[in-house]
Amino acid sequence: MQNFIQKSFLILVLAGLVFSCKPKLESPSVDKGNLDVSKYVAIGNSITAGYADNALYYDGQAVSYANLLAQQFEQIGGGEFRIPFMPAGVGIGSSGNPKLILALKADCKNIESLSPVPAAVSGDLAGLFTNVAANGPFNNMGIPGAKAITVVYPGFGDPTKGFGNFNPFFTRMLNPAEYSTASMLDKAIEQNPTFFSLFIGNNDVLGYASSGGTSDAITPLDGPPGVGFNESIDAMINKLTTISAKGVVANIPDLTNLPYFSTVPYNGLQVSRQTQVDSLNYLHETAKISFSLGANAFVMAVPVPPFERKMNPGELVLLSAPQDSIKCAGWGSKKPFANQFVLTQTEITNVQTAINNYNNKLKEVAAAKGFAFVDVNAFMSNAKKGIVYNGVNINTSFVSGGAFSLDGVHLTPLGNALLANEFIKAINSTYKSSIPLIEASKFSGVTFP
Repeated sequence: MQNFIQKSFLILVLAGLVFSCKPKLESPSVDKGNLDVSKYVAIGNSITAGYADNALYYDGQAVSYANLLAQQFEQIGGGEFRIPFMPAGVGIGSSGNPKLILALKADCKNIESLSPVPAAVSGDLAGLFTNVAANGPFNNMGIPGAKAITVVYPGFGDPTKGFGNFNPFFTRMLNPAEYSTASMLDKAIEQNPTFFSLFIGNNDVLGYASSGGTSDAITPLDGPPGVGFNESIDAMINKLTTISAKGVVANIPDLTNLPYFSTVPYNGLQVSRQTQVDSLNYLHETAKISFSLGANAFVMAVPVPPFERKMNPGELVLLSAPQDSIKCAGWGSKKPFANQFVLTQTEITNVQTAINNYNNKLKEVAAAKGFAFVDVNAFMSNAKKGIVYNGVNINTSFVSGGAFSLDGVHLTPLGNALLANEFIKAINSTYKSSIPLIEASKFSGVTFP
């Protein structure tokens, strides 16, 4: 009898534990902490704007990390977030081009495969040159092509300066009376933001890197605002601080982690027949370049005799190198790659040194002012290795990785959602808030036909 009572008691205790441990289906608490996000303004470049697939277009703007962040802010009192939307359609890129889409395309050997192709013959020029200032002021102050030095530049949107000397993506957001005087920073400050995000600096080095070091010099560290990186950042932060805004500052990624720079291997020249080996050896005999069966380093042009050499491990072939020219015209094998299609080790060092210096400055100012800081550089480095999210591996592989759009530089909706979460984590940590993270799996990577 006593054993029965003991066993019965034990069963009741266990039953009580089971019921007491039943999970409660409660929503996580939401708390604004020390934040006032009633007027949020995002300052940045094309990534902030929602540029993707080599163009600025409506659907991309709607899923920019800045807009996704603003949507989460609504849960803690965030107000309206105005965006200078392009008309629905193919959008427009910096060369007047439309966005890219995936479609079947026949290469120079008449082999069809899914490839990035223009969505139309040309981009939406009418949309670019339609003034939308009446819909402002705009909380998304992300301007494609903006640099740290141009954020503070009055007249950045002034068309009277002539082609190449103004930014039409900014012009369309301004009243004509402001063309010669307004800067991006002015348009952000005049809204009296209670909270800001600053993600700038990519373009201060990207133009140089994406041209293979042949154009668009890297912005120097030193010099007055509008000339040097450091003082331009100081000018932004000091003005934002004067209006007592809180904010989040992001650093910039090592560009070599982006698909634009990491997709084509330096030794991607495959030689399958001995006759090809013999032909290439003969063709490059003067330069003492030799080839063998299997994987070989591409040949690139150099400015000194013999004016060509094999690429070295670690050097980069850019995504801009035309694939049909590689396959059928012998670029990189019979004919050296032009400098604009490769980054040498010296050029890579120039790029990475600049980025490291920029990032040191950005982290320093964030710490000095008590702003949240997002290590986008570390995030992109982790993405290159692969991020497992809800059981899905997301990485920086071109097209298939899910994080980057078809231009190999800007993010997909999924990539933007993951980036927005990095901002939210940093903001919550600094300002004792509990803004919910975005369910990133609701967003897509590259869209397949």
